Amino acid sequence: MKKLINKVENIVEEMVQGIVDSAPDKLAKVDNYNVIYSKTFNKNNVALISGGGSGHEPAHAGYVGDGMLTAAVAGSIFTSPTPDMVQAAINACDSQKGTLLIIKNYTGDVMNFQMAADMAKMENKNVDYVIVADDVSLIHNKADTGMRGIAGTVLVHKVTGAKAQTGASLAEVKAVAEKAIKNVGTYGLGLDACIVPAIGHKGFTLADDEVEMGLGIHGEPGVKKVKIQPVDTFVTEMTEAIIEHLKIQANDKVAVLVNGLGATPTMELYIANRKIHEILKTKNINIVSNFVGNYMTAIDMPGMSISLMKLDDELIELIKASSDTLAFKV
Repeated sequence: MKKLINKVENIVEEMVQGIVDSAPDKLAKVDNYNVIYSKTFNKNNVALISGGGSGHEPAHAGYVGDGMLTAAVAGSIFTSPTPDMVQAAINACDSQKGTLLIIKNYTGDVMNFQMAADMAKMENKNVDYVIVADDVSLIHNKADTGMRGIAGTVLVHKVTGAKAQTGASLAEVKAVAEKAIKNVGTYGLGLDACIVPAIGHKGFTLADDEVEMGLGIHGEPGVKKVKIQPVDTFVTEMTEAIIEHLKIQANDKVAVLVNGLGATPTMELYIANRKIHEILKTKNINIVSNFVGNYMTAIDMPGMSISLMKLDDELIELIKASSDTLAFKV
């Protein structure tokens, strides 16, 4: 294993400090916690907090700033942050209008963020939450946990952050988040496993000519293993599955996010993006916003995901609203 790190046990703390050091006029770290928050946050707006295990950078700290998140909580690599970490983020923001937690649908994240919300309410803080479950590859999954929250969460951050920036109430901001969640879908594929530094080797193996469809951002099993094919074939299957799930029709408007999982060249992401445009154009589906790059990764995993968000007039305005964060500027 070759990694540009010092001690494995210090990875997250040193990363968080490095992020804050890169923008000291805009970002700060909560003492004794791996929590990053915005120094420019207007406490007359609803605070937005998200997070999860580290290893998905730039998610989530890269989205802290004007027009997106107020704070991000960084757990250990691929491990949910603890309730006291989330509570520390809530206390650091302390909005007069309340706080909305945006949680990805993983058992640990849901349990710990909800517990933090309950703890905050006991202190008379106005806290609510939403849960993102956008992995359409698992639409037929019979597990109690349902679909996972993956890269579509970034688009939820974007529109919800823009709504909060308008001075809307907590109820209004939550309503936009719920609408965004209902109208976003993501499908991913992995070409190989990532290496978790604490383990030192790949978490699973794929044959040289195999791809795993629906692979999770922590290396969770996908829905099927298939032989490697031209990228257009994969993109078509993935895009069609999202369109079917969201019931996107001719003349609908969408945002498109093509996301690399950490080790996929940007060149290949743009080749995939080209095919998505071709598919949507053929169906008379209009692309309002298009984002291509690494937005929610899995350390050094080669692979990609496609996210579509179906937009109404309100969501169009919000997806186009300005944002100023390290990893997402509009």
